[in-house]
Amino acid sequence: MKTFKIVALQTFEDMKPINIPLTDGLIINKENDHGDWIIEAFIDQSLAPLFQKKWEEDRPFEIRVVITHAANDPAPFTAKIHKIRPVGERISVLFDGKLSKLRNEYSEHILEGLISEGFTGEALMIEFKKRMKKPV
Repeated sequence: MKTFKIVALQTFEDMKPINIPLTDGLIINKENDHGDWIIEAFIDQSLAPLFQKKWEEDRPFEIRVVITHAANDPAPFTAKIHKIRPVGERISVLFDGKLSKLRNEYSEHILEGLISEGFTGEALMIEFKKRMKKPV
């Protein structure tokens, strides 16, 4: 197994990206035949309702994780919440996930969001490149 620090986390609500401010986080590649990963994010308790809702829905959803350095491209995962627990004034959200097979989905999410925000032409291209590089 290999463990890495995560520096950014993003999820989606109604196809719109939600940047999740992290206190800390890590990701573990289980290096098994199923391609499983474990992701743990330490976040502010104010975000507990968002993740509690996703946990109660008990179905996979998309997240993006920037691993090790903020300059790295976000890695797309399909994940489910395994556990949420309080840690002091924060919460720990433990995800079970798999790398998404189609990176194009991420690009489509970004592009759809930008178009719905009214970006066009050169401004669309500039903002698209910016968000593809750094989700937060």
